[in-house]
Amino acid sequence: MPELLAVCRVFALLPDAGTVGITAIDKRPVDGRVKARPYGLFADVQADRANHGGLDQAVYAYSQEDAEWWGEELGHEVTPGLFGENLRTRGLEVSRAVVGEQWRVGSALLEVTQPRVPCQTFARRLDSPPRWVRRFTQANRTGAYLRVVENGDLGAGDEVEVVRRPAHGVTLADWFGAYNRLDGAPDLADVAKGLLVAHDGGEVRLSDELRERAEKSLGR
Repeated sequence: MPELLAVCRVFALLPDAGTVGITAIDKRPVDGRVKARPYGLFADVQADRANHGGLDQAVYAYSQEDAEWWGEELGHEVTPGLFGENLRTRGLEVSRAVVGEQWRVGSALLEVTQPRVPCQTFARRLDSPPRWVRRFTQANRTGAYLRVVENGDLGAGDEVEVVRRPAHGVTLADWFGAYNRLDGAPDLADVAKGLLVAHDGGEVRLSDELRERAEKSLGR
């Protein structure tokens, strides 16, 4: 059964060279149980609220499997929270979750909304590895943003149960790969159409950002 290895939230706001001037990407594991609410985990915060946070990006999850892959690439351990994630999981293909998939974690119900798009703040957090944004994009190991469908509390050691997986079948990796024209990715029009049909039919509720990008991909 997939499990939650760590729950992370902001440790300190750090100075940053970007336009906001500070970043809340310094997430670190916390002990005990943490409340999950519509805008994220209790006592967590986002500095750049124009691009992070909100109802559709309330919580960010990353898998231990992807973190270990990056550890080999970077030559050092990717500890829980280093990528700015709130949840570090094991045994779950987070980056290949189906859009709209729902997870029961503790007493909270979370829903996969969209992949993480890398930025220069993320690169600076890792001390600017060469071409980091491009490398992260090409690896297509994005992790998952989640919305909180049902409030609850969660903690390290909780099982992560996939309680719903939409039939449309489009994964975060499908969408991110197609949108960024990555080698081996499915056709962008097919992926965008699949997501919009599922959204219009009520099977899923796409985030505003993903829906707008899908519509633009189809020339709507």
